Amino acid sequence: MTGRLFAVVGPSGAGKDTLIALARQRLPLHVVRRIITRPEEAGGEPFEGVTEAEFARRREAGDFALHWEAHGLCYGIPAAELSVLDAGRDVLFNGSRVALPLAEARFPGLAVILVTAPAAVLAERLAARGRETRGEIEARLERAGFDLPPLADLRRVDNDATPETGAARFIEALRRRPQTESEE
Repeated sequence: MTGRLFAVVGPSGAGKDTLIALARQRLPLHVVRRIITRPEEAGGEPFEGVTEAEFARRREAGDFALHWEAHGLCYGIPAAELSVLDAGRDVLFNGSRVALPLAEARFPGLAVILVTAPAAVLAERLAARGRETRGEIEARLERAGFDLPPLADLRRVDNDATPETGAARFIEALRRRPQTESEE
């Protein structure tokens, strides 16, 4: 039995990390620990911070099942983290819309969960985390209204309420079975 692979995407401040953490407490999920070219002290999700040189070395060695660049950083999904799919475990990774076409091509059956929230909610959350300047927050809000490429299995989660409500919606999206073409 093979597990299911989920890419979680959405604008900064939508609450992706919060929903992933809450779902992980309630379901037997494996959440990928990404490799990112930023210091671990920057906070947010649990990740391994590496230098650009180390990231390039790992990329060239074939250590990543998927990698991309966004916002001046490099992100990698370690191939070893996906081995639990073969044991039937569901796996989630915090992804990026720029990587979705490659991810979908590389992983047939990939489900994408788009986490969204209204602009006012995003602004409040970004300000509360204290990592960005006002200008950086405004730039993130401008990028929040992005379009996704056509995807075979896209599931939307509106995270505009309490963390508990958002988690319930997120878990529902995880449990939903993919639509077939005849159901669309």
